[in-house]
Amino acid sequence: MTLLEILEHIPPSDLSYDEWTQVGMALKHEGYTAEDWDEWSRADSRYHAGECEKKWRTFKGSDTPVTAGTIVQMAKERGLSFFSSSDDDMLLDFEGVIAYEGEAEPVRKPVSRDPVQEIIAYLRARFEPEEYIGYVTSVYEDHDTGKLSPTRGNYDRTAGQIIDQLEKCGGDIGAVLGDADPRAGAWIRVNPLDGKGIKDENVTDYRYVLVESDSLPIEQQNALMHDLELPIVTLTHTGGKSLHAIVRIDAQSREEYRKRVAYLFDVCEKNGLRIDRSCKNPSRLTRLPGFQRGENRQYLIETNTGKATFEEWRDYIEEVTDDLPDAENAADFWADIPPLRPALIEGVLRQGHKMLLAGPSKAGKSFSLIALAIAIAEGRQWMGFRCAQGKVWYVNLELDDISCKHRIRDVYKALGIEPKNLSNIDIWNLRGRAVPMDKLAPSMIRRAKQRGYSAIIIDPIYKVITGDENSAEQMAHFCNQFDRVCAGASCAVIYCHHHSKGSQGGKRSMDRASGSGVFARDPDALLDMIELPVSEQLHKTEEDKAVCGVCREWLGRFLGTGYGEAVSQDDEQSRSRMLELCGEHLQRNSIELMQTDIDAAIRKVQTQTAWRIDGTLREFPKFPVVNVWFDYPIHRTDSTGVLKDIDPDETWQKNFPKRKTNEERADERKASIETAFSAAVNEDGQALISDIAEYMAVSEKTVRRRLKEHGGYWIDDSYTGKKQSKGQGQN
Repeated sequence: MTLLEILEHIPPSDLSYDEWTQVGMALKHEGYTAEDWDEWSRADSRYHAGECEKKWRTFKGSDTPVTAGTIVQMAKERGLSFFSSSDDDMLLDFEGVIAYEGEAEPVRKPVSRDPVQEIIAYLRARFEPEEYIGYVTSVYEDHDTGKLSPTRGNYDRTAGQIIDQLEKCGGDIGAVLGDADPRAGAWIRVNPLDGKGIKDENVTDYRYVLVESDSLPIEQQNALMHDLELPIVTLTHTGGKSLHAIVRIDAQSREEYRKRVAYLFDVCEKNGLRIDRSCKNPSRLTRLPGFQRGENRQYLIETNTGKATFEEWRDYIEEVTDDLPDAENAADFWADIPPLRPALIEGVLRQGHKMLLAGPSKAGKSFSLIALAIAIAEGRQWMGFRCAQGKVWYVNLELDDISCKHRIRDVYKALGIEPKNLSNIDIWNLRGRAVPMDKLAPSMIRRAKQRGYSAIIIDPIYKVITGDENSAEQMAHFCNQFDRVCAGASCAVIYCHHHSKGSQGGKRSMDRASGSGVFARDPDALLDMIELPVSEQLHKTEEDKAVCGVCREWLGRFLGTGYGEAVSQDDEQSRSRMLELCGEHLQRNSIELMQTDIDAAIRKVQTQTAWRIDGTLREFPKFPVVNVWFDYPIHRTDSTGVLKDIDPDETWQKNFPKRKTNEERADERKASIETAFSAAVNEDGQALISDIAEYMAVSEKTVRRRLKEHGGYWIDDSYTGKKQSKGQGQN
C-alpha cells in the first residue's frame, strides 16, 4: 500500500493546518511530488490553488524529519490497519517492535588484514564479474569550509576486471583504483551501473540499498542491525561514527524498489534505528573498505548476515511484529473467566457480535431491519425476540434519503410504538456514495467511536462487497471488515444479504445465501427468511378475520357497553354473522363507510405474504422457527399458528423456472456476443476483445471461447470482427 493509498483514508478536512503541513513534509521526505499533495488536498473546502506548491518550496528537511510513519499513524487513528505481506500492500504494523533492550554489540574485527583481499571479498559478495561498478577515490575541497566531497569517479569498468587487476597489483591498490586522499577515504555505488553514467537511471539492477544511521553509538547500531535480522550482504565500518549495511532489496522495478526501501526504513526507524533517508537512491555512494579515512580505516566487518532474502526478512518481521494476541494458558484464566457478553437480541445475538439476515427479494428485509433498529432504540420486541435498549446506527446504502426517513416513520406508526427514543437512532445515508467495505470500515469506525452504539445495521451489503462473492478467500477478507467494525466501534454489526437463484426450500437455512459459504458461516447469528405458499383457502380465512375485525370495531362504536349483550364470541368468528349484526345496528351511511374499511382490509390481506424465519446460532441454542406475515410495512408474527404446517418447498417448486435446453443456452450466448460486439465495434468494423469482456462482465478468455462458438467472427490478437459473407467484397 503506497502513502497515496493510505491518504485515501485521511480526509484533509479532518486535519488542522499543522497536521496538513506534516502530510506535505512527509510526502516530500518520502520522494512524492507537490502535485500528489495538491491532488489529495483538493477534497478540503479550505483548498486554495497554488498553496501546496508554495508551501512545498519551504520544506528544506531537518535532522528530525517528518516521515511516512506520521501519515500511517494518522490513518491508524482513523481505523485503518495493515495486514499484508505483498509488495503492493506493504507496511509494518506500527504497534509492533522487535524486542531490543538497547544493549551494545561489539563490532567485529576486519575480515582480512590485507586491504586488497578485503576489497576483493567485498566486490565478490556484491557484484557479478560482468557488472559495471561505480567507485570514487578522488575528492574536491570546499575552500570556504574545508569539506572534502567525492567526485563523479569511475564507472566504465566491471567488477571482474577490477578483481583481476587487484589480484595482480602486488598490494598497490592505487595502481588499480587510484590513490585516495587518506583524509577522506573512498566510495562505491550501491548498485551495478550500465557503464554510461552514475545517476539513478544508469542503475541496471535494483538489488541493494544502503542502511546508515549515526544517531546511536556504533555498537548499538551493530546490535540493532543484527537483532532486526536485516538481509545484509556486506557490513562496513566507515571509519567514522556509523556502519554501512548494504541490504538486499532485489526489486524488479524502480517502483517496487521504492516501496521495499520505504518499508525497510520504516521498520528500522520504528525499532530505534534512525535512518539517513537520503540513502534511498539506488545509485547512492557507500564507503569502500580497504582505505584509510583520517585516523581510522574503512574495513569490511562481515558478509551475508541476517536473513537470506528480502522476502524471508519481511515475513520474519511481520511474524514478530503482528498484533495477534499471545496464547493464553487455561490455568491462568480458569479461576477468573470474564462473564459472557449480554444479549442484544435475546436468544439470538450478543452485544459486540455479528448477525446476518438473509432472504430473497420482496421479503421486506429492509423493513425488517428498520423495525429492528426501532426495537433496539425503544427496548421492544422484534420478531418475538426481546431487544436490549441502546443506540443504533442505520447505514442506508440503497434507499433515497427521503424515502428512508419516511420508512422509519411508517414502521413506527405500523408497529403502534410511540417514538419516545428517537435520539437513539442515527441514520447514515450513503446511496450513490458507497465504497467497498474495506475502505468504508475505517470511516465507519472513526465516526462510531465515542457514540456508544449498541449496534450498527448495514443495509444491504451487496453495495459494499469487495471481490468475487463466490470466492471463499475474498469473502473471508470481506467478512473480516465486519470484525474490524465490531472491535473498533465496540458494538454489534447486523447486515443483510440476498439468496442465491433457484429453489431454496430443500436447502438448509445456512446454505441459501448467495455466494461463498463464508457468508453463512462467518456471523455469530444467521437468520434466514423463506417464503411460505399461502393457499386460496388460507387467504379466504384471513380475509374473514379481517372483515370480522372491521365489523367488531364499528359495532363497538355504536353499541358501546351493550356490545357484549348483542355480540357473542361465536358471532365474532363468523364473517356472515358479523355483517348481519352490522346491518341490524348500524345506520345506512355508517354501513357504507364501514364497507370502505372492509374493502381496504381485504386488499391488504390479498397483498400480504407469509414467511418462515430459521436461525443458525453460535452462542445460543437453536430456536423454533418463527412464522410471520409481511403486512406492509411490517412483519407480524403468526399468533394463531395457521402457518406452522406449511411446506415451503411448494412455493419454490411452483416458481422454479423450466430448465433451458442446450440449444436455448447456445442461442442466448450467440445473442449476447452479438449485442456486446455491436456496443463495442468501432468505425472500422472491429472491436477490442477487452471492451466486449467489460460490456459482458466476463473474462477475455470467455469472450474468445464464445466468439469461436458463434463462428461468425474472426479473432486477431486483441481485436475481433465479423467474417465476410460469400459474395461480399472488401471494404
